[in-house]
Amino acid sequence: MKMTTPTTQLLCFSFLVMTLSVPLSAEENKQAGFGSPDTVDNQIDKDGKGRDQSAKDSLAEKGIKLALDYSFVGLGANDTLPGADDTSGGGMLRLYGSWDAVNRGENNVGGLVWKLEHRHAYTDTAPKYFMFDAGGLGLITPPFSDEGTRLTNLYWRQRFNDGNSIVTAGLLDATDHFDVYALASPWTGFMNFAFSTGSTTVALPGDAAFGVAAGTMLSDKVFLIGGITDMESDPTKPLESVSRFFEDGHHFKSVELGWTKNKDSIYTDNIHLSLWQADESEMQGSTKGHGAVVSFSRMLGPWLPFVRAGVSEDAGALSEKSLSTGFGYYGLGGKSNNLGAAINWADTGDKDQITAEIFYLIKPLPWLEITPDIQIVQNPALHPEENQLIIIGLRGRLIW
Repeated sequence: MKMTTPTTQLLCFSFLVMTLSVPLSAEENKQAGFGSPDTVDNQIDKDGKGRDQSAKDSLAEKGIKLALDYSFVGLGANDTLPGADDTSGGGMLRLYGSWDAVNRGENNVGGLVWKLEHRHAYTDTAPKYFMFDAGGLGLITPPFSDEGTRLTNLYWRQRFNDGNSIVTAGLLDATDHFDVYALASPWTGFMNFAFSTGSTTVALPGDAAFGVAAGTMLSDKVFLIGGITDMESDPTKPLESVSRFFEDGHHFKSVELGWTKNKDSIYTDNIHLSLWQADESEMQGSTKGHGAVVSFSRMLGPWLPFVRAGVSEDAGALSEKSLSTGFGYYGLGGKSNNLGAAINWADTGDKDQITAEIFYLIKPLPWLEITPDIQIVQNPALHPEENQLIIIGLRGRLIW
């Protein structure tokens, strides 16, 4: 795919428009919900619904939100490459929060956001890389690696334009502001990365990269988001990403134009086009390239059907073309229980790999989530002797 307009020019234009955007009507005078459901503020707000928060109320009065959770994943496959294990497991401890330090309680609030994690594997192969051992080209629950202690987020979040625009700067995760939709979370949505950010066609930076991102509502229904982050970030040495951002000049740049029914429904009722450009990166093992992603999702009662597609050129992404479609069903068998099912086609070069996944998130207790999962990979790209892989998974999350 050739881009006639340079991505850098589009990015500069997006920031210009953000500063000139008009406020929404008085009836819509609430903060726009930019960022993925996985961002610190959004995750804390979601987990707090319907739970006793009395232990945190005194901190909340001071503008402080704190959360602690522990997640785990176990995977098993019907076959793997010679010498590879047929099971994998890993866990993650996260301490995260935010402090509204400026304009607390107002729409134009500013604050500090952080997330500290310890990512560890129970087995020789972490869940992130298990798909490769099984012979498929892709990732499963990419955050579940064996990287140890890491500072994933440390950034300033500033809202302005009566809460309808936002700028974040510091250590960011590009997937928090790029190609976002409701079922992309590896903690609560699909496990396979084919159904997450970019549908395997994007050369993404590490998820602890220094950068700047911004978003704005251009009208009641139209939004614009852009960002630039360091491509050479090392998640175990995140502060070095600051110097690399300015000295090395290897960046991931994106701009996204979208439509939503209203800003409260930006995760679910969403149509967007995302353009991106990435410089070569030794750390990520990718080459210089660019691409585009389109996404459609719409809430129809408890159903959330979606269609998502991506293309890339010269980036060294997992696939050059990808198409995903599926649905989520919210409240199946319980208010907090969710079902998801989807299928993906990916052009991996030598083969057309087909991936299907079904998961069912169950929340039997306010502080516990359990998600059984099954994936079927037809024509696995890296396994010449196997036509079909079956991967069974179990994911859990303990919430404080």
